[in-house]
Amino acid sequence: MAPAMRFERLDDWLHWLESHHPTEIELGLTRIRAVAERLDLLSPQARVVSIAGTNGKGSCVAACSAMLRAAGQRVGAYTSPHLQHYNERIQVDGVPVGDGELCRAFARIDAASTDISLTYFEFGTLAALLIFQEQAVDVMVLEVGLGGRLDAVNLLDADVAVVTSVDLDHQAWLGNDRDSIGREKAGIYRAGQISLCADEQPPAGLLSAAGAIGVELQRIGERFGFTGQDGGWCWWGQGRDGQPQQCQLERPVLPWPSIAAALQVVAQLGHQVEPLAQASRLDRLTLPGRYQTRPWAGRTLVLDVAHNPAAARHLATRLTSAGPVDTHLVVGMMADKDRVATLAPLYPLMTHCWLVSLPEIPRAATVAQLEQDLAALNVSARGCGTVAEVMGRLRRESRPGDRIVIMGSFYTVSAALDWLDAESDRPDPLRDNIESNHE
Repeated sequence: MAPAMRFERLDDWLHWLESHHPTEIELGLTRIRAVAERLDLLSPQARVVSIAGTNGKGSCVAACSAMLRAAGQRVGAYTSPHLQHYNERIQVDGVPVGDGELCRAFARIDAASTDISLTYFEFGTLAALLIFQEQAVDVMVLEVGLGGRLDAVNLLDADVAVVTSVDLDHQAWLGNDRDSIGREKAGIYRAGQISLCADEQPPAGLLSAAGAIGVELQRIGERFGFTGQDGGWCWWGQGRDGQPQQCQLERPVLPWPSIAAALQVVAQLGHQVEPLAQASRLDRLTLPGRYQTRPWAGRTLVLDVAHNPAAARHLATRLTSAGPVDTHLVVGMMADKDRVATLAPLYPLMTHCWLVSLPEIPRAATVAQLEQDLAALNVSARGCGTVAEVMGRLRRESRPGDRIVIMGSFYTVSAALDWLDAESDRPDPLRDNIESNHE
């Protein structure tokens, strides 16, 4: 018998979940493991791939999922956070699950956790596992939310565990140096299971923690890797049987170490990767909010969720390779991030900087804080306001051909995408006249 629904609408569930637990983040596996045991989720029939990392883990999830689907596997993918709709977090064969499925899963978790308080993320993780169980997926590809050792996703023993990168972020929970953060991320490894690291210079903390667990760590540059040559890209690695494999592609759009790790995951799961990479168009695979480009009013928009120094350096490299152009940087960040170090690689590339306030997000940095960050870099802001206000001014004050880079957090990119979607629904006499003249 299905449990009674606390709410009928997904928005009502999400609103309740935001305030249900005393704190937004509370790491630890005791609470979620107790509820998972009641729901019979601790021994899934599907194989489990867990992916952690400071940056690049979403790209690795997307690449693994695409190739495994091309191999005929039924794939459940769990990622976080979402950009525009919560449903993006839980997908089966590349399709976000429906509101009804999520509401039913939340109701079952609610009924099983009457005496246990779960965080927003823990509820979502259990919902993903429930839905994947009901949908009888063959493989679950799970993105670790924060760190690794104490993250809710680490509830399950992964058949394959990947750490894509280790850098400074979430220091309040993970530690103030790469060694400490690396030790936390290594917590997803399991003795006797397949363990990968795609960080080309992994910290000693990760290596020592992996050794203490007793894993045979497959490191990029040793057991798998890539080379770029003549506009192409060549991956090399090995299958589960130890036999070498290679794959030739056009240069991927997503971060190369993450793609290389995904290819090694699929090879280690027993597949020949080259036909799967070709069938899934791995070289053209993109992710919303990761150097996402779109035309807007004769300008080029670049939307990127980069919110830590390592991600900002990668974004700066991409922008530089695209060539010099007048660039408006639109920034909205969380107060607990290393904002100056994140902006430092980008300010030499910008012509103007605009600061965004996110009044609905308590963690967001204020415009005054962002102005202080720019002052530390000897830069001043061109303008500030909400996303809607800044985008309205940019339409008037930027010029056709300019590049507008919107970055700093998932919240900033999400707000920009929502505004752009709403703008596309509003009447635009100039646009409508152009379109009618081409009919």
